[in-house]
Amino acid sequence: MKRKTFNILLIIFCFGLIFAFYNFSTTNAQTVQTPNRTGNTTPTPTPQKINFPAAKPAPTVSPTPYVDDPNEIIRIETEEVNLNVRVIDRNNRPINNLRQQEFKVYEDNVLQPITAFSKAEVPTNYSLVLDNSGSLRNQIDKVIEASKIIVATNKPEDETSVIRFVSSDKIEIVQDFTPTKTDLNDALESLYVEGGQTAIIDAVYLAAQKVDEYEKSRNPNDKKRRALILVSDGEDRDSFYKEPQLFELLRESEVQIFTVGFVTDLSKEGGFISKSPQGKAKAFLQRLATETGGKSYFPSSINELNTIALDIASELRTQYLVSYAPTNEKKDGSLRNIKVIVDEGPNKQKRIAITRTGRSAVSDKPGTPTLQKANPSIKSQ
Repeated sequence: MKRKTFNILLIIFCFGLIFAFYNFSTTNAQTVQTPNRTGNTTPTPTPQKINFPAAKPAPTVSPTPYVDDPNEIIRIETEEVNLNVRVIDRNNRPINNLRQQEFKVYEDNVLQPITAFSKAEVPTNYSLVLDNSGSLRNQIDKVIEASKIIVATNKPEDETSVIRFVSSDKIEIVQDFTPTKTDLNDALESLYVEGGQTAIIDAVYLAAQKVDEYEKSRNPNDKKRRALILVSDGEDRDSFYKEPQLFELLRESEVQIFTVGFVTDLSKEGGFISKSPQGKAKAFLQRLATETGGKSYFPSSINELNTIALDIASELRTQYLVSYAPTNEKKDGSLRNIKVIVDEGPNKQKRIAITRTGRSAVSDKPGTPTLQKANPSIKSQ
C-alpha cells in the first residue's frame, strides 16, 4: 500500500516538472524574433530619449555702409507757383525794364523765395470767349473785327482758340487751339447771334478748364502764359455753375482774364438792397480781371474796340513771369493771399504790380470718385 502511494506521488511530481518546463519554453519563445532573410535576428526597437543639439542662433547680416556717390542725382519735388505780373505807373503806363531784385513776393504776408524770373516775351495760349446772345446783336460785327486785330498780333508760338456761347447748352468750341491765323479768322467769320439765356459763368468755367487742360497736355518745360479774353455784356441769366465755384477754379489755375464789357445797355435801376443789373455785371467782370491779374475794359462806343484790342495784345506780351516756392508746404485746400511789391523808381516813382490775388493750396486728398471704364486687356488671373 505504501509502495503504491509512493508511485502515485512520483508520477504527479514528474507531471509537475514537465508542466513547469513547458511554460518556461513558451515564455522564451515570445522574446525571440523570426530570423530575417539574411538569417540575422532584428532586435525589437524600444523608445529612447533623443537629445537634439541646441539650436544655433540665426546668422546676422551686417548692413552695408552707405557710401556717398558724387555722381548720384537727387531729385526733390517742390511746388512752384507761377505769376504773370504786369507793372504800371500811376498813369496806367506799363514799365518793362525791371530786374528780379526789385520784386518781392508775399504769400499770406510772408516773404517768399523767388525761384525764376523772366521779362522776355513768353508765348501765350489764350481763348477768345465771345458772347453770341441777342444782347450783343448790335456789336457782333465789331467784336469779330476786334478779335481779328488781336489774332493778327499773334507770334508764331502763340496758340488761340475761339469759343462762342449763348446758354448753358450752347457753349461751343468753334476753333480749337491753333497757331494758324487763317483758321482763326474763318472761325470768327462763322459766328452768329441767337436767342437764349446767357450763361457767362458756365462759359468762363469751361473755357478756363479747357486752357488749363491743354497747357497740362504739353511739354511742362515749354512754359506759356494762359489767358481768356471775354467779350460780353456781363449779365449772367442762367448758368449751372455759381460764382463761388468759378472763382475757386480760377484760384487753382494760372489763367489771366481780360474782359470787355458792353454794360451801357443794361438797366441802372437797382433794388433797395441789390445792385442794378448794370452795376452787378460791371462788378462781376472787374472781379474776373482783378482776381486773375488781368484787365477790364468798358467801352462806351463800339468804335473803341480796335484800340482795346491793341491794348490787350500789348498787355499779353509785356509782362514779367515770376515764380516762387511756397514756404508753407501744406496742401490743405486753403486760400493763400498773394501780393507782389515792386521797389519805387527814380524820384520815388510809384510802381504798381498787378497779378492774381491768391491761390488755393490744392489738397493731397483724392478728388471726387468717378466710375472708370475697365481695361479689357487686363484679365483676372
